[in-house]
Amino acid sequence: MSVALKQTPARKRFLLASDRSDRSGELAQILGNLGDVGVVSTSDIPDIPAGKISGIVVDIDLRSAESVQRVRRKLIGKGYQSVPRLFVLADALHHGSMQAWALGATDTIERPFDSRAILQRVRAAFPDIHDYDQTESGQALNKGVAAAHLVMVKIFNRLPSGTPLTFNDVLQAETQILRAIKKTSLREWLALVGRHHNHSYRHCLFVTGFAVAFAQHLGMREDDQRRLARAALLHDVGKAYIPLSILDNPGKLTDAEMEQMRQHPRLGYEALADEGSFPPEMLDVVLHHHEFLDGSGYPHGLTADRISDIVRLTTIVDIHAALVEKRSYRMPFTHAQAFAMMEQMGGKLDQQLLQAFRPVAFGM
Repeated sequence: MSVALKQTPARKRFLLASDRSDRSGELAQILGNLGDVGVVSTSDIPDIPAGKISGIVVDIDLRSAESVQRVRRKLIGKGYQSVPRLFVLADALHHGSMQAWALGATDTIERPFDSRAILQRVRAAFPDIHDYDQTESGQALNKGVAAAHLVMVKIFNRLPSGTPLTFNDVLQAETQILRAIKKTSLREWLALVGRHHNHSYRHCLFVTGFAVAFAQHLGMREDDQRRLARAALLHDVGKAYIPLSILDNPGKLTDAEMEQMRQHPRLGYEALADEGSFPPEMLDVVLHHHEFLDGSGYPHGLTADRISDIVRLTTIVDIHAALVEKRSYRMPFTHAQAFAMMEQMGGKLDQQLLQAFRPVAFGM
């Protein structure tokens, strides 16, 4: 089966590759709410997409070696190397998920379909290409956000399924992130991230933007800028192990839920330490970004002399990002309000470092 993609520049354009013609109609209909959908069998996937597409959705039997091989041969081609790819899983079995990631999945969705949830995942996986600035700086911004988003997918989707996150996964993204903010601005980074990512992703990417902008404002050498980008991307890795019912809870958490949430630094630390490739300072940030200089933080109640500079900086941008984000239970604080609240935290934060952050916060 083969349906030509329409040329509609104002809408997203998807290619749905399926070997399940009897079951893909529902998915095509859901995708049609967001853009134009071209449906092809796996044997008819073109070597090069006809025109600019937002992404390819692959709905195949991931246990079929023949189907997997047909898709692999197409997706390794130059025409699809930069195209986001969403895979449909028949169930949550480990084998299917691993196969999808091996084929370069940007994200996965599962049957039975929840149309609202799928639309959210599709919007995150396939940002609106036609809304993007196509200048050199605009393209740098797009690539930087896409690279950071892929790290979030690896953290929040792969880790819980048992696929380790590696230090190399983070290294692959950092160059594009640094270039994006240097070529554009923190304001543009936050605007793009705020439009296209769910809460867990958005917070980590906000923190990353603030961290890199702060490092560049301080005139840090590039190696140190990279260290800050890595720290920011990874700081909340442990939240991958916290139930969504807690992460997405719009109300006040119970004491038991709060205690479970407070486990995320330790859970993230253990996952990365067990993997073995992450440097000690990254593990330090993951474990201690909720520590305060006066000893009132967690999980270890560290005091100032035991809290490293990279943790102090990450804590500042983490708190500021959280305050200026819109949450389900409150509107965002302005950057000025957020900064004033952080000044009122007194000895909990490194106030000298906070004042150095002022131009970054107020530059928004």
